[in-house]
Amino acid sequence: MLRFRPVVLACVAALALAGCVPTVTPKPPSGTPPTEAELAARARQAVLNFDEVVTRVEPVAEQVCREETPDQPCDFVIYVDRSPESGVNAFHTLDPQGQPAIIFTLGLIAVARNTDELAFIMGHEAAHHIARHIPTRQRRAAEGAETFARIAQSRGAGPDEVGEAAQIGAFVASREFGQQAELEADAIGTIIAARAGYDPLAGAAFFTRIPDPAREFLSSHPPNAARIRIVRQTLAALGPS
Repeated sequence: MLRFRPVVLACVAALALAGCVPTVTPKPPSGTPPTEAELAARARQAVLNFDEVVTRVEPVAEQVCREETPDQPCDFVIYVDRSPESGVNAFHTLDPQGQPAIIFTLGLIAVARNTDELAFIMGHEAAHHIARHIPTRQRRAAEGAETFARIAQSRGAGPDEVGEAAQIGAFVASREFGQQAELEADAIGTIIAARAGYDPLAGAAFFTRIPDPAREFLSSHPPNAARIRIVRQTLAALGPS
């Protein structure tokens, strides 16, 4: 069921996130700047593209969710964050009613080059819920905090040092799990996008235009090359459409 809601989300950051598309800073276009009419036409097309993708991808994501995890809510709600400060981003969380929510910023909708990219990103974010990444990340963080705190205590650390060690442990464990979760979401997102009739490999081309996390220490996202490779491998396993 289509439940597209163009609203501003003010408090989503308070909820634990399973993963997101890394924030992108679009490069200024080269050549002659577009006219206001051209910009308006692009905006209208971007909205039409997104509306199409929601209509086609959401029911497929819900079907996959019910097939794989029938014991959890699978009625996705799609939100659009209209705040200019939100940049170019998309992520999955839970709304105040506990329903799985996928949030796209207007910035991301505008910079996506085609419906394949939008469909792949939407499938990827839905996959975080299907794979239960929010509770798993929370559990891994708690385990990391406990392990680091226990090591600090065994070395005679005081309460403050133990607390700092626990924070470091939660951070490291969360970042380590984050890379695994992103690749798993890429694989499931590939299946969702393909089932909805889109080209996941064309959609994954979005990764070629964002900063490569491989250059970042303890990045929560895997290298872009690894993400494109998992899309290729998943498509090969699916076989001819």
